[in-house]
Formats: sequence, C-alpha cells, structure tokens
Amino acid sequence: MADPRISHIELDEATIIWRNADIEQERRVAIFDLIEENTFKPLRAVEAGHQGPYRLKLSVDDGRLVLAVADDGGAPLETVILGLGRFRRPIREYFAICDSYYQAIRKATANEIETIDMARRGVHNEAAEMLLERLEGKIETDFPTARRLFTLICVLHIRG
Repeated sequence: MADPRISHIELDEATIIWRNADIEQERRVAIFDLIEENTFKPLRAVEAGHQGPYRLKLSVDDGRLVLAVADDGGAPLETVILGLGRFRRPIREYFAICDSYYQAIRKATANEIETIDMARRGVHNEAAEMLLERLEGKIETDFPTARRLFTLICVLHIRG
C-alpha cells in the first residue's frame, strides 16, 4: 500500500548554528507539523517500486541543498540536489522579516504585528512556490509541505 509521506526528517547538525530560541522554535514546529501531515513522493524511488513512507535528511553542501531520501528502514533510495542561488534573496528576506516580527511581538501594536506577519507569510509563500517549481519532475509534494521544508531550508542556511 502506497504511503507517500515523510515519516522522519533529519537536519545536518554540522550545518546548523543555533541563532536564537525563536529560530529553534520555528525548526521544532516545522518538523512536528511536517511529520504530522505531508505529501512527499520522490519520483525515481517510486519508479523503482518504493511507495513510502520515507526518511529525509536535509543538508547544505557547497551552496546546494541536498535532500537524501531513504526508505522507512533507513536504506538510501535517492539524493536530490538543488542549487540554492535562487533561494538566497527569499531566505534573507524571511530572516529579516522574522527578526522584525519577533521584536514586534514584544512591543508593537496588534496592527503592526499583523502587518509584519502578513509580509512574513507572503515571503514564505513565494519561497514555497519556488521550491515546488524546483522540485518539479523530481519530488511531488504539496504547498503546505513545501512551506515547512522552506522553513527547514532557512534553518540550514544559517551559517557562521
């Protein structure tokens, strides 16, 4: 029976530098939400007869996003590599807006917080659409899964 979803996700710990508690919370929530509900169908693995669920390890190597896909038992199935160049601007914008949002929730009015949050969601949505385009022909997924994956890509992109 087909189960095209991510059952476990791992981030390359060597890539991550914990920037602050807010980013760590975003990471935890994104992973929890992703595991609870996602659609993930790596096309080469499916063509080879694997129907899921899948384990996914995300890392950044030499300016590229590496999505290492394994079966639920941990046996490697395929690796998808995407250039991160097109994501640099959305990642920068997302972090800038997140910083503004976290500062605003401590001292701004409800209207100011709502305005910043709308901008944050807009950048996040645009980046998720870009990720869906980049995964086309490689991995089938849905918009909510792409949004959560973008959050995790941002966490991986924090470098010293």
